[in-house]
Amino acid sequence: MTALLELKQKIKEIYGQYEMYILPVMKFVLALVYFLWINANMGYMSRLNNVFLVLILALICSILPSSAMMYIGFVLILVHSYALGIEIAAFMLVLILLMMIFFLRFSGEQNVTFVFTPLSFAFSLPALLPIGSGLMESSLSAIPAGCGVVMYYFIRFLRSQSTILVNPDLEMTDKLQIMADGLVQNWGMWIAVVAFVAVILLVHLIRTRSFDHAWRISIITGGVAYVFIMLVGSFGMNLNATVAMIPLLICTIAAVLLALVLEFFAFGGDYSRAERLEYEDDEYFYYVKAVPKASVATSERSIKKINAEPVREERKAEDNSGTYANPIFRQDEKPKRKKASPAADRKPRQAEKPAAKDIDFEKKLEESLKDL
Repeated sequence: MTALLELKQKIKEIYGQYEMYILPVMKFVLALVYFLWINANMGYMSRLNNVFLVLILALICSILPSSAMMYIGFVLILVHSYALGIEIAAFMLVLILLMMIFFLRFSGEQNVTFVFTPLSFAFSLPALLPIGSGLMESSLSAIPAGCGVVMYYFIRFLRSQSTILVNPDLEMTDKLQIMADGLVQNWGMWIAVVAFVAVILLVHLIRTRSFDHAWRISIITGGVAYVFIMLVGSFGMNLNATVAMIPLLICTIAAVLLALVLEFFAFGGDYSRAERLEYEDDEYFYYVKAVPKASVATSERSIKKINAEPVREERKAEDNSGTYANPIFRQDEKPKRKKASPAADRKPRQAEKPAAKDIDFEKKLEESLKDL
């Protein structure tokens, strides 16, 4: 567990240090995958099926707000629909305008969930999106999630009915009727919309509660609720063929496990050290539960190798080097001692003065008195 906490701390430090570079790259990758998915599932306009065009659009989205890729995706969808037929493009334009006027304008920054929704179906992890949105975003993310489900199923419907819709012998009213029925009477789509919205609201509601392990309980509850709604809706609407139980369970379990990993990196609260605080001011009493984040102190270790051989070689080089004080040609000679001159030995030594403690001051005083 300590190793995982250290890894989490290092990832957070790296992201905090290089956030201005990592965030545009992540937006670029998300936009690139989303636009490639649109071209792969529609692809009616051959000119848009160009990798360089998709790369340019993804680069533009990397420097714009996150919701910009949703609007650029709308443009791609409309162009592909126009290649399929002007009636399909008109119907798709009305559908997009209804979403933007009545729903998407209220969600604001949460509209990036609209982009993630079809990708969750594409990677066979649809339950991961409502659980992850309930954990990381607000309850308003249910709006773009529901709209994303509608767009995903309608694009699939156009792909399955494209041979009929391009028939020139079919009248415009008949085409509009087919698309309206495919949108309104698509019960599998509406069950998925209900499941996404309900799971997001349920996970967000439980996650924001103050009891212990609220995040993990919300993840498990969201996974169970998703499976329950999909199965009950499919049996209630006699849609047994559209929902396979075993793949649904496997995909939901995988989504729950990934959501637990997301909870570890995004939240990771240590409930064993939780504290309940109470304080008041002039108008209110406050009851607060503080849950510290699970973290570990990482110390930067520096290892310095010490090798004694280079030091010895350096000392030898210094000893062998010649200086003015120690020339090379005299380095082996021993310093000679100076002999004392004989004249210095012949000098008479000065009489040693007696020490002050050897003088008898009383005797001296008596002798001086007698002389007087």
